[in-house]
Amino acid sequence: MNYRRYENDAHTDPIGYSVGQGSEFDRAVVAGEPRPTRRAQNIRRRAARSRKRRGQLIGAVLGLVLLVAVASGGYFVFDRLSGGPAPAEDFAAGNAGESAVVRVDPGDTAQEIGVDAVAKGVVASADAFMGAAVQNPAMSSVQPGYYLVPTNIPASEAVSALVDPSARVGSVIIAEGRQLHDSRDVNTDAVKRGIYTLLSEASCIDRTGGGTPTCISYEDFNAAGANDDPAALGVPEWAIARVQGVPDRDRQLEGLIAAGSWNIDPTATAGEILAQLVSESAQTYENTGILTAGANSGLDPYDTLIAASLVEREALPADFSKVARVILNRLAEPQQLEFDSTVNYALDTTEVATTDLDRATVTPWNTYAMEGLPATPIASPSVAAVEAVEAPADGDWLYFVTINNAGETLFTREYSEHLANIGLVEDGFLASGR
Repeated sequence: MNYRRYENDAHTDPIGYSVGQGSEFDRAVVAGEPRPTRRAQNIRRRAARSRKRRGQLIGAVLGLVLLVAVASGGYFVFDRLSGGPAPAEDFAAGNAGESAVVRVDPGDTAQEIGVDAVAKGVVASADAFMGAAVQNPAMSSVQPGYYLVPTNIPASEAVSALVDPSARVGSVIIAEGRQLHDSRDVNTDAVKRGIYTLLSEASCIDRTGGGTPTCISYEDFNAAGANDDPAALGVPEWAIARVQGVPDRDRQLEGLIAAGSWNIDPTATAGEILAQLVSESAQTYENTGILTAGANSGLDPYDTLIAASLVEREALPADFSKVARVILNRLAEPQQLEFDSTVNYALDTTEVATTDLDRATVTPWNTYAMEGLPATPIASPSVAAVEAVEAPADGDWLYFVTINNAGETLFTREYSEHLANIGLVEDGFLASGR
């Protein structure tokens, strides 16, 4: 039998049968030939339904492609074909106001940044910002962080201001081994800026452009860090009880702010900034396995942090795991740690050696005058130092001494050999500057 095939569009077949769009049976019977059997009709109906579903799927895919094109900027082509929408609302030039801080989160799109810019009064609409961003290639290089941008300006100016490196604010780098408070080098009298000083500097913004920035002071950070509610400062559950028992409230956050590059919101309060840093640092430490490492080291998470801070201040990275082993071996004896770094911590000074008087002064941190670990970490340890305590090197060492400025360090279990190693120290290397 011969059948003519028609699909989709309504039409009339050669002998007058009307076949509408989407008809389940879209073939006309040629004059003079018998009708198809019921089985043949069912087969053809199923085929017709399959063709309809394919058509719907293709339509949906094409619609999705169009949506993606619009989201990525292809809407300009669509606008030209359709006559285009009304221009996005935008501010006129020449009426800039005080600057505001715009936040860029990891993974933000230009549209999302534009929404924040609208909320801060920088631009009139997110659509205008999006349109300007698409036309500025430098927008792709903008990094997560905070940016100081004038308010009430055209979207094109806002984008240009945002991509200017000088607009970046609230960026701070906390080096490994940094302490909360400033310390002084005994030999050079140079001041090593502490974390609170670095945060104060990073908080400075000049909203008016008049050259007089406003900052959160060192004193504000120190006062906020002494809050007697550790949870309000982002202290993780595994450290709260220990922090509550710290003998000096000003030092209770020591070691809980991890080394690294940070972005802080200069418009936030000192307490909010500290809570952000402490809570995010806790996640960094937890990612090392600090919650379960005690099965290997015998230390709970907070003591792991304390030991890691000692490792950070006493050794170069190449010797981290060995010094970690010395700490654990001495704790197991038990034997005093006798680390000069713990003596210096309470004095807010820095030097390789200490005096007999300093070592004899009892403090909650001086490991010459007490057994066990100090009351708190004595600095912000690196991830490498934390991991060294979690998985220390194998060895029976109880003593080590660094013998020169190059950091060469000798390890031994025997005290007599340790004394011999001390004899190898370069002249003046271990002499106190006091």
